[in-house]
Amino acid sequence: MKIIKRAAADIPKEEAHGGTGSRKVFASPEFLKSTNLEAMTHGFLPAGNSFDWHDHEGVEEIMVVLKGEGKVSDEDGEYEYAPGDVFIFPASTQHKITNDSQEEHEMIYVRIKL
Repeated sequence: MKIIKRAAADIPKEEAHGGTGSRKVFASPEFLKSTNLEAMTHGFLPAGNSFDWHDHEGVEEIMVVLKGEGKVSDEDGEYEYAPGDVFIFPASTQHKITNDSQEEHEMIYVRIKL
């Protein structure tokens, strides 16, 4: 089999953003021939937490919201998110993701190296 199949249930969660959330790494360079993909992850942001201000130097990030309603912030303001929303964070753009709700939020992230 040349295709790589991974069961999401078998991929362990790991700490993300200093312990404010967690993620499962679905794809990363060890699984790919491309050198442009940094990672594709499934992120989990617990109720009442945030992925505090951060950026990804030299990496563009795409976020697809799967579950939950919250806020994304950048230097220009705040933007509400809901399931189905897609955000594109240009490389080196400071941003924050906040979950003020009572439920865990879930997102898919794709990070592409420039």
